[in-house]
Amino acid sequence: MDPPNGRPSFEIHIVSSVDSPDFGQLTRTLTRSKLIALDAEWKPLRSPNHSSFPRVSLLQIACQFHLDQPNDSVVFLLDLLSIPLSSVGDLLRDVFVSPHVLKLGFRFKQDLVNLSTTFCSYGGVSGLDRIEPFMDITSISNHLHHKQYGRKMHKQAKSLAAICSEVLEFSLSKELQCSDWSYRPLTEEQIAYAAMDAHCLLEIFNIFYSKVLKEGDVLRNVSAVPSIEVNIGLKVILEKQDTNEKILRTKISEASYIIRATASDFPQSTATVRAHCSASSSINCMPMDEDLLKIVKRYGEKIILKESDKMPRTSKRKGKRSSTMKVVCSEKKILGVEDWQGQPPWDLSLGGDGCPKFLCDVMVEGLAKHLRCVGIDAAVPFSKKPDSRELIDQACKEKRVLLTRDAKLLRHEYLLCNQIYRVKSLLKNEQLLEVIETFNLKISEDQLMSRCTKCNGSFIQKPLTTEEAVLAAKGFQRIPDCLFDKNLEFWQCMDCHQLYWEGTQYHNAVQKFIDVCKLNE
Repeated sequence: MDPPNGRPSFEIHIVSSVDSPDFGQLTRTLTRSKLIALDAEWKPLRSPNHSSFPRVSLLQIACQFHLDQPNDSVVFLLDLLSIPLSSVGDLLRDVFVSPHVLKLGFRFKQDLVNLSTTFCSYGGVSGLDRIEPFMDITSISNHLHHKQYGRKMHKQAKSLAAICSEVLEFSLSKELQCSDWSYRPLTEEQIAYAAMDAHCLLEIFNIFYSKVLKEGDVLRNVSAVPSIEVNIGLKVILEKQDTNEKILRTKISEASYIIRATASDFPQSTATVRAHCSASSSINCMPMDEDLLKIVKRYGEKIILKESDKMPRTSKRKGKRSSTMKVVCSEKKILGVEDWQGQPPWDLSLGGDGCPKFLCDVMVEGLAKHLRCVGIDAAVPFSKKPDSRELIDQACKEKRVLLTRDAKLLRHEYLLCNQIYRVKSLLKNEQLLEVIETFNLKISEDQLMSRCTKCNGSFIQKPLTTEEAVLAAKGFQRIPDCLFDKNLEFWQCMDCHQLYWEGTQYHNAVQKFIDVCKLNE
C-alpha cells in the first residue's frame, strides 16, 4: 500500500466543485455502492488549550459496487475547504443513514464529531450526527482472529497500521497523518496517503466477508428480512389514495425499491414516488443482498452523537489540567534542544565500528527504506507492535540511534541523550536530508542502492548471471521474460535472498536520490 511511483492503482477522484465531472461521478457511484469506507483529515490543533473542534479539510469516501468484485472500487477525496458545505450536506446525511449502504470506519466517532461541527459552523448544515448501519474495523479485526464469530469481542487498542500489518500483511505508513491538510494544493503524497487510508478499510472488510461466508455457521441462524410479506402489505396500503403522501414522508428511501417492483400495477401512485426519488438524494435505493444483510444484522452497529459529544471538553478536570501542562512544558524543554548532542553509539571513541546505524520505529518506517537506498544501515523493530522498552533495548543492543516522531518516547528516564532522535520533518525526502545533516553522514553515488530495501541486508560480493539468477529465483521470485535478452547483472541479498537488477526503476531511483541528497552540487 506504499506505491513507489506515486498514486495507487485504484481510481481516485478529487472533488472540489459541485460543477465538476468528479462530483457527478461521486453521486452516480453512491447510487450503485453497497459498501463505503469513510475517513477524514484535518489540520491538527497544536494548542493544548483549544476550545473548539478542528475544521475537517478532507473527507475520504471509498466505494465498492459489488462484494464479489473487490477490485471494482473507487476513492473520492471530498475537498471540504473548496466545495460549498451546504451543497453536499444533504447528500452525506442521506448516505450516512441509508439502510442499504454499509458504512465502514476506524474509530470514526471523533471523525463524525469533527465533521458535524465543521458542517454546522462553516456551512450552516445540521443533522450529520448519525451513521447506521456501521461496522468498525477494530471489531472486524478482532473477529478475524477468533474462530467463534458469534462471540462479542472487546475492542483492542490497535492502530490501523497494526491492523493492516496483521490482516493485509503490508505496511501502512502514517507519517503524513499530522501534515497540514489545510494547505492547497495537496501533495501527491497526501493524495495517495488519504486514498490508501480509506481504501484499506474495504480490503479488510472483504477478507472478513469472505471468511464469514466460508465458515457459514455464523449466518445459519440469522434470518433475513421477509421481503415478500413487505410487498404484500405495501400493495394493500397503496390501494388507498389518501395514504400515498404519508408513505412518501416517512420511509421513501427504504420502500422505493419495493414500489418500483409494483410500478405496472400502480402507475399513478408510483409517479409521485419516482419524482421524489429522483429529487431526493443519490443514496442506494436497492436492498443489500441476503448475506450482507445477515452480516449487518449480526455485527452492525450505529454511531449517534449526543449534544455533549459536540461540546469542547476544556472546562473539565481543571485540577488535572495543571499537571498535564507540566508534562507538556517538560516535554517542550526536552524538545527544545534542536541540535544533536554528544557522540552517536557507533562512534569509535565509544567502542563502535564507525558505521552509522539507525532503528526506525513505525512512525518513520518510510524513512528506513530511504536510508537503505542511500546505503545506510536502517533497521526496523523485531515485532510488529513493539513497546517503548523493546525499542530502546534493540537500539542499545545493536548500538543504533532510535529515530522516531513519538514525543512520548523522550519521557523515559532511562534514555541516553545519544540513543534517540526525534525527527521533525514530515515528508520522507525531507526526513532523509534532516538525518544526513544532523549526523553529518557522508553519502556518495557509489553507495546508492547498495542495501536491500526489503530487509536491510547486504548484497553478495559477486553479481549473478541471468542463468544463475533464474536458478536462484526458482520458486521464490519471478524474473520478467523481457530481461533474458539483455546482458544484465543481478545482485542478491545475503539475508532475504531478494534479487535486484539494474533496470529502469533502478536508474530512476539512483537519479532521485542524487537529486535528494544534492550529490551533484
